[in-house]
Amino acid sequence: MAAFRDIEEVSQGLLSLLGANRAEAQQRRLLGRHEQVVERLLETQDGAEQQLREILTMEKEVAQNLLNAKEQVHQGGVELQQLETGFQEAGEEDAHLKASLLQLTRELEELKEIEADLERQEKEVDEDMTVTIPSAVYVAQLYHQISWPLFIQGVCLSATVCPDSARHQRDKTQVTWLSSHC
Repeated sequence: MAAFRDIEEVSQGLLSLLGANRAEAQQRRLLGRHEQVVERLLETQDGAEQQLREILTMEKEVAQNLLNAKEQVHQGGVELQQLETGFQEAGEEDAHLKASLLQLTRELEELKEIEADLERQEKEVDEDMTVTIPSAVYVAQLYHQISWPLFIQGVCLSATVCPDSARHQRDKTQVTWLSSHC
């Protein structure tokens, strides 16, 4: 703005010189100076415009970089939140899995104890069976050998004691039936 004032003053000075009819040398000097001031003004204006464009470009770049940085910070915050949530969930799942593992370990130990008890009881039963079964078989065989002839003899004795021939015939039929099914 100051340059325009200088131009205006120079122009008014020129006009006053022309109007006052001063020397031609002063006019040339003032015109030369006027041209220099106008050239300087145009150069200054061009330089200022170039600087202003550069500043605007830099401001745009800085603003874009700032927006990018803010977006990265926001994305980083979101990722951090997701990681923290994932970490917390993983911690909770880890605690749950540890509790489940502990429970399963306890159950496994209980099952091992039960299995050991069952094996011990099975072994005891096997030992009892090996002792009991042969003696039971022996007792059954001995009973059969002893009681069967007595039973037959008892029937025979009843037949001789009972003079009733019908009953005697029936007893013989029973003895025959018994001997055929044994």
